Amino acid sequence: MPIRVLPDHVVSKIAAGEVVERPASVVKELIENAIDADARVIEVEARTGGKSFIRVVDDGSGVPRGEVELALHRHATSKLVTEEDLDGVTTLGFRGEALASIAAVSRMTFATRAEGEAVGTLLRIEGGEIVTRREVGRPPGTAVTVENLFFNVPARRKFLRTDRTERRHIDRWVTRYAMAYPELRFTLSHSDRTALQSPGSGRLRDVLVGVYGVDVGEQALEILSEAQPHGGIHVSGLIGPPSFHRANRTYITVFVNGRWVKDASLTYAITQAYHRFLPNGRHPLAVVMVDMPPSDVDVNVHPTKAEVRFRDADVVFRAVQKAVRRTLQKRAPIPQMARSSGRGTGDGAWPGAEAEERAGRSRRQRLAGLGRGDRAQERQLQLEGDLSARPQEGSIPPLRVIGQLGTTYIVAEGPRGMVLLDQHAAHERVLFEQILGQRERSEVASQVLLEPALVELGPETADLLAEHLETLDSLGLEVESFGGSTMLVRSLPTIVGEDEPGKVLEDVAAALLAGDQPLAIPVEEAVARQVCKRAAVKAGQMLEQSEMRELIRALEQCENPRTCPHGRPTMIHLTVEQLAREFGRS
Repeated sequence: MPIRVLPDHVVSKIAAGEVVERPASVVKELIENAIDADARVIEVEARTGGKSFIRVVDDGSGVPRGEVELALHRHATSKLVTEEDLDGVTTLGFRGEALASIAAVSRMTFATRAEGEAVGTLLRIEGGEIVTRREVGRPPGTAVTVENLFFNVPARRKFLRTDRTERRHIDRWVTRYAMAYPELRFTLSHSDRTALQSPGSGRLRDVLVGVYGVDVGEQALEILSEAQPHGGIHVSGLIGPPSFHRANRTYITVFVNGRWVKDASLTYAITQAYHRFLPNGRHPLAVVMVDMPPSDVDVNVHPTKAEVRFRDADVVFRAVQKAVRRTLQKRAPIPQMARSSGRGTGDGAWPGAEAEERAGRSRRQRLAGLGRGDRAQERQLQLEGDLSARPQEGSIPPLRVIGQLGTTYIVAEGPRGMVLLDQHAAHERVLFEQILGQRERSEVASQVLLEPALVELGPETADLLAEHLETLDSLGLEVESFGGSTMLVRSLPTIVGEDEPGKVLEDVAAALLAGDQPLAIPVEEAVARQVCKRAAVKAGQMLEQSEMRELIRALEQCENPRTCPHGRPTMIHLTVEQLAREFGRS
């Protein structure tokens, strides 16, 4: 077959296929045009999953009458002039391909009116050819109606999925842009039934209520921002508390300069920030906004603009990971026994903090009015004040030990309710932070064995441990190879000094063989977690009242007291309000 130049109408359909993959692609491109046109209200309507009908209406700046036809030409855009402009793209669209591509594979009606013009302009296009042009009365802004998508490209149309699947893809794009631009009012309807209506309040939390429900919207944690962002990178948004984990990563949403992107590195950064906060195999819910200098990010790397390339990807990765991790450490709430129907705290404060502050003021007023003979009442009021003292961010509130339940859980009284602590998980957390802190100071307490112990291990296990002898030594495990698959143990960390050396090494090797890859220092943390798991008090172990008090005091000093090193909660909270409901008092 001889080489030939393809006709323009064939080329336009091929190019359209790069931009318009499915009905959701049409919705995405038209929404981006509306946002770039400074719209405040964007309405999206679809039928049969967008295959037969899509309409996007906005109140943006519109297109002047003299430029309407030009707007439908390929690579006609008002957003770029020179090649250098690509280095600082600040708009969502910039290639000038969207309208031309959509028009090439559909029957499209384009109606627009620019500010200051008396009438608008309406064009009807079929397969890229204008068939009608007339003046029309309409408000400022643009309305684009797309019918019979891929009517002239049957090969593409037959690969579309079911109406339900295509609808789901449309929902995903509209909801993501509603999150990215909470100051805009979005309305999405399918076959005249409203699927989403964002308030346009400017609060991301309000959008999350509409997308994920009241519980998520109200209890999501606002990302703590740095006062002076490194490298001009500012990270903001909302993340779910650890109790809101999901089975897959689809609930992680990342925006870069207002653009929804699919970036495996940033998704991984967010997931890793939740390390030890979530059970294995579970994933967080997060909406993370990354704002950075446009010159540091290349958005011109994919036809659909769904992927970006960073000038320094490691810096962006660390900024996102650090911001999410810091927020979890400071604001993650203690999980409750049952989800409350009341408002969540959202800011990580102990539930009922406002009521506690009011109660504290009342107690102080009553204390001021007590006479010298009212000592019993004074002691009671002081006790109430101790229990209701609001904790520092990232800490847990003061707890008063009541007793032990099932020789497994510590029962304590806290502000506004009861707290149950898993004694094993809590002790693991205390030991874990202690041993890593000691390692950083090069002062891990170790115990030299009276006689070095020979431990026979499997070849793979012995080789793995031999690779990490320096790390083991830094954690108080002085081990050396003794030939073949035998290891010689000279000392153990003091916290496991009474255990059999062979069992300690087997546990450590098991953690390494499992391929466990924690957040920052994989090997060190893997070893420390396993050592602390073996050393911590066990379920079924009787504790004295003084031991329970000492454990709680130590847990209060931890940087991350709410979970054990493996991600399980150390405590749960049963509020006074929950108790009242269970006893029929509310």
